Amino acid sequence: MIQKLRRRFIAASMLSLAAVLLVILGGVNCMNYHRLMEDSDTILSVLAENGGAFPKAEPADGKKGPGEKPSDAPGGQKSPDTDPLQRHGFSPETPYESRFFSVLLAGDGTVLSTDTGRIAAVDEETAQTYAQAIASTGRTSGIYGRYRFLVSPEAEGDRVIFLDCGRSLTSFRTTLAASVTVSLTGLGAVLVLLIVCSRRIVRPVAESYEKQKRFITDAGHEIKTPLTVIGADADLLELDVGENEWLTDIRRQAARLTGLTNDLIYLSRMDEEQPRLQPIEFPLSDLAEELCQSFQGLALAQKKTLTASIPPVVSCTGDEKAIRQLLSILLDNAVKYAPEGGSIQVALEQKDRGVRLSVSNDTAQPVDKRHLDALFDRFYRADQSRSSDTGGYGLGLAIARSIVTAHKGKIRAERSDPHRLTILVSLPG
Repeated sequence: MIQKLRRRFIAASMLSLAAVLLVILGGVNCMNYHRLMEDSDTILSVLAENGGAFPKAEPADGKKGPGEKPSDAPGGQKSPDTDPLQRHGFSPETPYESRFFSVLLAGDGTVLSTDTGRIAAVDEETAQTYAQAIASTGRTSGIYGRYRFLVSPEAEGDRVIFLDCGRSLTSFRTTLAASVTVSLTGLGAVLVLLIVCSRRIVRPVAESYEKQKRFITDAGHEIKTPLTVIGADADLLELDVGENEWLTDIRRQAARLTGLTNDLIYLSRMDEEQPRLQPIEFPLSDLAEELCQSFQGLALAQKKTLTASIPPVVSCTGDEKAIRQLLSILLDNAVKYAPEGGSIQVALEQKDRGVRLSVSNDTAQPVDKRHLDALFDRFYRADQSRSSDTGGYGLGLAIARSIVTAHKGKIRAERSDPHRLTILVSLPG
């Protein structure tokens, strides 16, 4: 149990940290990529507005050529309000740093003109191939290899403009790879620290749990002695005064307390990390048939019907004594809590990877779906009045779960209708 607690603590801590890193680094890289695409689209829009080229820069002294108007900005510089690149936060060097090319296509896909003067890595033939490939897809923008493209309609046709984003994409991928590497390294370091420190973290819980188990075991053995003496004294007293209802009640209550003590000690032992089981392959169908026959008389005496569907030659590998106790608990519970005239059904079937056992019974009180998992808790009883008429303590299904868990199986409760409870057990073959 303590080892399981450590594993869950480590798993929860690692999942929480991984989720936080995923949100932070994922958000940062997504914003980085979005900013990259946004800047590229802005540059492409400026190129589209100017026929596939940047607007001509004004001379530094502000002088214009013949017929050109002087700049309105002081010192002859172009006003940022009239410069589309500066308006979006780009520097005046952006036109000289950007690598782009464009192809003008007619409506039928014929190449009208090609401009590759601002890029050295692409010739006219390659540029035309790229443009026609984009035109065939019908897309107006996106990524093509290392290029961001935009299809801009013009009077003569559609101009496909490509902007080289290779350097920016490489930088983005490098940053992404570095963040993933750093995150994985950090997660590994945290995992090592958690493995080392988790033992100290759970030590108080482990010590408390060990003390609890030791107390249950020691107290159980100490209680057994006076119970044995009470039973012996009751027998001796019966020799003197004869049998009466008081002595019968003393024996019955002593037997109940003895059973409770034995169940608590058994649970304490089953909760150990490695219960002492003796797994062997044995015929489970024969064992189930035998126990059903032994409970048949008890069910008939209480005017209840017990039916079994047990195919022959169903085998199971496990501790036969523990599996016998498991079946006895399930059958005892079913017969005990079924109302008069109710039915109990037992079914066993061989699965590819093990066996499946189901025990279902009618119930006098409706079963709440919300309380199905609580049925396997210690001292839980559906009868909240905790009447002793049924003779139960609320430990039977807790012991059953411990046995199934020790065999690496699964147990759960189901409700087909409000007055029908089914316990399903799956055991490996």
